Amino acid sequence: MSTPDSPPTASAKTWGMLILLGALWGGSFFFSKIAVKEIPPLWLVFFRVSIAALALHLYLLASGKWNEFKAQPFLPFFGLGLLNNAIPFSLLFFGQTVLGAGLASILNATTPFLTVIAATLLTKDEKANSAKVLGIVIGIIGAATIVGSSALTGLGAPLWAQLAVVGAAMSYALAAIYSKRFKGVPPLVTATGMLTTSTLITGPIALFISGAPALTSWHMPVWGAVLALALASTAFAYLLFFRIVGEAGATFVSLVTLIVPASAVLLGSLFLGETLTAQEIFGMALIAIGLFVTNGLSYLKSKPKP
Repeated sequence: MSTPDSPPTASAKTWGMLILLGALWGGSFFFSKIAVKEIPPLWLVFFRVSIAALALHLYLLASGKWNEFKAQPFLPFFGLGLLNNAIPFSLLFFGQTVLGAGLASILNATTPFLTVIAATLLTKDEKANSAKVLGIVIGIIGAATIVGSSALTGLGAPLWAQLAVVGAAMSYALAAIYSKRFKGVPPLVTATGMLTTSTLITGPIALFISGAPALTSWHMPVWGAVLALALASTAFAYLLFFRIVGEAGATFVSLVTLIVPASAVLLGSLFLGETLTAQEIFGMALIAIGLFVTNGLSYLKSKPKP
């Protein structure tokens, strides 16, 4: 029987949710790269979180769960909205105005490593160990292998842009730990509260810094990318995110950033007719090994024997 300070472990079902989350967030790099060509980064953040929040509010009303949302104290959601949406989304989108998606995804893949450091300092049940560190390093190498030389070509990009993406990774790491305080709250309620506060935070900031948005100048493919980003890669993705945090902890859910580059490559292969190379397959194998070393061993050890 686990104690309050015992490390959380992930079931096979939780692993499946993590892989699905990686696929959804793998697509977000593609959608945001399309949208940021016409939409200023801060307005893209606003539309991403506001459309997602609206969709979840409508679902709460339709499913008769509005009272569950009203019963929760609202103020704690502001911290979550800042750390998990407003800060990292803004930093990522600003970085992607000059960075390629490959380098951005590699820098973003440092999130698990930063989460291990933060969790060791700030939590009692998710301390660093050699398996976690080794697995994360293997996974980052795998992510870099998948992207390959396309990531290296972006190393000449401005330092501020690269630091912006690393800053986003650090914000995600702190958000994953902060999310633990919402354990026991339905994921739908947590996601709705977070995205609502994110909307309240980012709207005035976008208006003050970027001015009024030129809505009529944005083309339909851009709006399509925004809707996909908001509904699939944000609203639905965060329902999965908070459920995973509740079941397996902050360090485990941060491993999704190792899956994102692999999922982006697989999505390109399945839907865009792109061919998988031996290098990409090898990189995916490294990520799989890294994930297993980081958390899979503890899952096997925790399984009850028949």
